Amino acid sequence: MATLYGIFALFLWAGLALLGFLTEDIPAFLLLFFCFFVSFLLSLIWRKVKGTPVFELPKLSAKQWLFGLIGLFGFHFCYFMALKKANVIEVSLIVYFWPLLLATFVASNTNRTQAFLGGILGFLGLSVVILGNSQLALSLESLMGYLLALACALIWSLYSLFLSKTKSKVEDIGWLSLVVALFSLASHFLFESFSWSIDGLQLLGILLLGLGPVGGAFYLWDFGLKYGDKQLLASLSFFTPLLSSVFLSLAGLHDWSLNIIIAVTLIMLGAVIANSNSIQYKQKVKRLKQVISE
Repeated sequence: MATLYGIFALFLWAGLALLGFLTEDIPAFLLLFFCFFVSFLLSLIWRKVKGTPVFELPKLSAKQWLFGLIGLFGFHFCYFMALKKANVIEVSLIVYFWPLLLATFVASNTNRTQAFLGGILGFLGLSVVILGNSQLALSLESLMGYLLALACALIWSLYSLFLSKTKSKVEDIGWLSLVVALFSLASHFLFESFSWSIDGLQLLGILLLGLGPVGGAFYLWDFGLKYGDKQLLASLSFFTPLLSSVFLSLAGLHDWSLNIIIAVTLIMLGAVIANSNSIQYKQKVKRLKQVISE
């Protein structure tokens, strides 16, 4: 069941671009502030439902605080700064090195080669989606943007690896979210024009983002990596930009193309290879079927 939660987090992240249309006029760091504050409120509601003290402070070590804040805030900070320095297509492509890195990090010694080869195929598949009919136009002037995008990939893969090993409570994401919200608000005042004009549709977008891709998904991802099949989740992560394109197409905001079919083929082939360690792979497929049937 934990693996299914992780997969659901990927589905939520795939909806980020679609929901982003509702909030595209809100400055990025200000939007992060609102979304992570909604994420914090989620933890309070959860504690209230469970009957535990609502404002119980987390028992996180300094290392857990550091990795949590770098993962949640550092990733988004580097991403938004990268977009100021380089083209969104190149930035997105470099950022999505993270599933390849994570698949390699979490693989066993006997399965690391397959994980890397499967990750390469998965990366080629998502490249087809991200690039579309555009051409890759790397330039020396955008080097800082590329380095920041690479930092995003390293941060999220290492943060995800840390989640799979640490013993912190999943609900502690709420307190991390509160601190990230405050950091985001400070970044808004430092790097963006002051703007608090928000209409009803944008408010709905903020709420949906906080409940989903920029909030609730972090709890699901934490739970999935701690208690689920992290190798399988790393492989399936390549489907996120593909699903994003599908969602946009269904909403009439993106055209269907042969690229989607090619991407599905490459990503599925990569996932099979990455998880094809004979008996282990059969057990994973059987376990995933059981999870879905439940």
